[in-house]
Amino acid sequence: MLIKILLLEDDPLFGETVVDLLEDEGYDVAHYLNGQDALDATYKEKFDLYLLDINVPLINGLSLLKELREADDMTPAIFLTSRKDKESLERGFLNGGDDYITKPFDMDELLFRIKAILRRVKKERVECIGDLCYDELHKTIKYKGEELELSQKEYGLLLLFLKHYNETLPKELILSELWSSAEGGSDGVVRVYINRLKQLLPELNIENVRGIGYKLVP
Repeated sequence: MLIKILLLEDDPLFGETVVDLLEDEGYDVAHYLNGQDALDATYKEKFDLYLLDINVPLINGLSLLKELREADDMTPAIFLTSRKDKESLERGFLNGGDDYITKPFDMDELLFRIKAILRRVKKERVECIGDLCYDELHKTIKYKGEELELSQKEYGLLLLFLKHYNETLPKELILSELWSSAEGGSDGVVRVYINRLKQLLPELNIENVRGIGYKLVP
């Protein structure tokens, strides 16, 4: 599967140059000229890397990445910008950037940095517990290699169990992690979602730890 890269760059000619470079390297690149179109694209498809200019129309690159990080989108991001001031550099990293390259830059350097980040992410993003593998970057869970079709709450609950495998999860922790106060989560709602997971995966062994919570066990 091709690695998909989102490029946010409002200079059409420079953007085309970057696209041609990356596509020659075998990457699948989607180029957007403004932050709103780029943001909309992230809701429709999954990307492996974001390349973000900062000074772009509608939503600037810094604000875009901040919004994505607040929505738990941890896709790695590199800022490509003509800004050289320390404040912009600091904001870039505080808003969730993984790297920062100032224009003009050497195209080979861009490729080196992209490859380094993708190597790191590949090692970090997938964890497996038996036949279940979760990828937090792309928010997917696979069982025996097949991606499970899960609702947001089902994904969040199963991920919580996998990340705390063979540990007791207090009911209060589950509720605080997955339900806001406005949603009105309850012990009964948690049981409903646990039963849904068991129906989807009969092999799943979730124990009720009386008076405390639940545990995913071997």
